[in-house]
Amino acid sequence: MIRHLREQFNARFTPEKYQRFLRTVDERAGKPIKFRLCETPCFFPKELLDEMGRDGEILIRQLVENPEYRKLSDASIPAEYRVPRESAHPTFIQVDFGLVRNSHGELKPKLVELQAFPSLYAYQAAMAQTYIDVYGLDENLRYLLSGLDRDSYRELLRKAIVGEHAPENVILMEIHPEEQKTLPDFLLTEKMLGVRAVCITSLKKDGSRLYYERDGKRIPVERIYNRAIVDELQRKNVKLAFDFRDDLDVEWSGHPNWYFRISKYSIPYLQHESVPKTWFLDQLSSVPDDLENYALKPLYSFAGLGVIIAPKEEDIRAIPEEKKHEYILQERLHFEPVIATPHGGTKAEVRMMYVWDDRLMPVLTIVRTGRGLQMGVDHNRELEWVGASAGLY
Repeated sequence: MIRHLREQFNARFTPEKYQRFLRTVDERAGKPIKFRLCETPCFFPKELLDEMGRDGEILIRQLVENPEYRKLSDASIPAEYRVPRESAHPTFIQVDFGLVRNSHGELKPKLVELQAFPSLYAYQAAMAQTYIDVYGLDENLRYLLSGLDRDSYRELLRKAIVGEHAPENVILMEIHPEEQKTLPDFLLTEKMLGVRAVCITSLKKDGSRLYYERDGKRIPVERIYNRAIVDELQRKNVKLAFDFRDDLDVEWSGHPNWYFRISKYSIPYLQHESVPKTWFLDQLSSVPDDLENYALKPLYSFAGLGVIIAPKEEDIRAIPEEKKHEYILQERLHFEPVIATPHGGTKAEVRMMYVWDDRLMPVLTIVRTGRGLQMGVDHNRELEWVGASAGLY
């Protein structure tokens, strides 16, 4: 999008540089990356990133600072996953925007979805830096936002994730972390902060305390950086030694209740020019005639699972009445192909990643590029110059 940087990158690109980039990312992450990385970073005007950062903050505050929504969104939290001692605000929030041309021809960010759940905070910074290093890009290019540099970013994550505890007593809690595509982020989190990934099934309970065992030693858990997704717990029928409803003597870095409160469930309640028209399926008075201009989305799936672009009436009828409150129908966004590549214009979805410790601020972006119906890497298989990327400015 910064034209001279795009033209310069494309002119100097070679497949050999891309292969070196992939090898370097794997080396720095400590494990091979199991999703496709784009051949190129994305060059964004800072004004556009600032606009997305502001829009995302407005949306987050509309929800968190609204007592009426807080009360309404109680219904979004399944009873069996309602965790006591909820924090006043979420710690980690992701707001995804697509780039769309408005009726005046201006390129504007439009909300895709939002989620109060951690993303790839350690991995994404490492990957963005690797683009700069391997491709020999302008040293003035930046990827951290809000005036952060690498040292202040690491300190911010340390405060948000570790807090006042010894890293040994803080865990990154996930379901079978060694099997997750996001394992490189877990390894880089440990490298950065000393916090290890621990499988949720390895946790044991003693009274109101949790602990896990390593090398024959019992290690108390005092703080949890939660990466376990309820949808996956349910799909895999994971058995736990504790109950989320227990009043445990533990702190949460990212209290689990916010995963439900700030999610696709939130979108119908938002009021902002960046928000597409969205309805809960059970509150839809009639099915639109132009369903090709809509997307049907389950509320609590992750990574695009279950999303139907341009659904048919039979797709909607197939959802049982008692399940319709778990779906939204959303105005479809037609992303502008803003990234010029040797394979033609490519679309970009920009994730603004926020940390809310002392204050709420955007810290980093994840960019997903594609030419398919959806931006997720699973929806752009067998294509080149698409996949996970980084936003540089």
